[in-house]
Amino acid sequence: MTTTGIDARLDRIGTDGTYVIVPMDHGITIGACQGLKDIESTIDGVTSGGADAVLTQKGIAPRVHDNKNDKGYIVHLNGSTTIGPDENDKRMTGTVEEAVRVGADAVSFHINVGSDHEPDQIAQLSEVTTTAKQLGMPVLAMAYARGPGVDSEDPEALGHAVRLAEELGADVVKTGYSGDAESFQHVVESTLLPVVIAGGSKGTDRETIEMVRGVMDAGGAGVSMGRSIFQHEDPEAIARAVAGVVHDDLSTEEALTEAGLALEA
Repeated sequence: MTTTGIDARLDRIGTDGTYVIVPMDHGITIGACQGLKDIESTIDGVTSGGADAVLTQKGIAPRVHDNKNDKGYIVHLNGSTTIGPDENDKRMTGTVEEAVRVGADAVSFHINVGSDHEPDQIAQLSEVTTTAKQLGMPVLAMAYARGPGVDSEDPEALGHAVRLAEELGADVVKTGYSGDAESFQHVVESTLLPVVIAGGSKGTDRETIEMVRGVMDAGGAGVSMGRSIFQHEDPEAIARAVAGVVHDDLSTEEALTEAGLALEA
C-alpha cells in the first residue's frame, strides 16, 4: 500500500511511471573509477541528458544536490567491495532516517537471492521497508539472482527475485536482464511492481540501447543503469539515448540517432 508521500516521491525519481536511474554508488564497490572522480560533472551530465534520478551512498550527498538539475536522489543503504572476502555479502551502510536527513527522495537496498547471505538480507530489507513506509519513503529493491548454482540470467530465478521484493514491501524492483524481451516478460509478470533492469558492464552503445528496448518491449518500467552510463565517454549522450527509449518509446536506431551516437554505436 502506498501513501501520498511515497507517491509524491516516486514522481520525483521517475517520469509517468517509468524510470531512468543512474546508480553511482560504485565508489564503495570498485573505487573512484572513470566517471566517479569528478562525480559532480557526471551527475550534471546524466540528469541534463534525461535521467530521472541518481543514486549514491549517503556520504556523497553533499556532492549531489547542486548538480542534479532538480532531478531525483536515491540513497543506497548497503554495500561491499570487490577486494573484500565476498562481494555478495552486502552490509548495511545507512538507514532510512539518515537518507531523509541528507535529502533523499527514495532509498535502495541490494539483496542477492540465492546467495549464502540471502537470509540476513531478507531480514534487513524487511526492516528497511517497514521504516520507509512509516516515513513515506519509497524503496527500490535491487533483487538479483546470485549465488552458488544460480544462473543470474534465468528468467525463473529473476522472477523469484522480483516477487520476493514485492513480498517484502518494496515499491520498485531492479534486477538483471534475462537476455531478450520474450523471456523477460515472465520476470515482469511475476510482480505488480515496476521492474527496471541493471546495466552490468559497459557494452557498445547499440548493445546498451537494444537491451533497454528489450525491457520496455517486455513491459518493464525502465532502467537503473550505472557503469554503462557513468563510464561512457559522453554520459549525457548515452543518458539521452536511454531516456529516449524509456520515456519516448523510440526505437534503438531513433534513440542512437537523436543522441548523436549512431556513428559510434
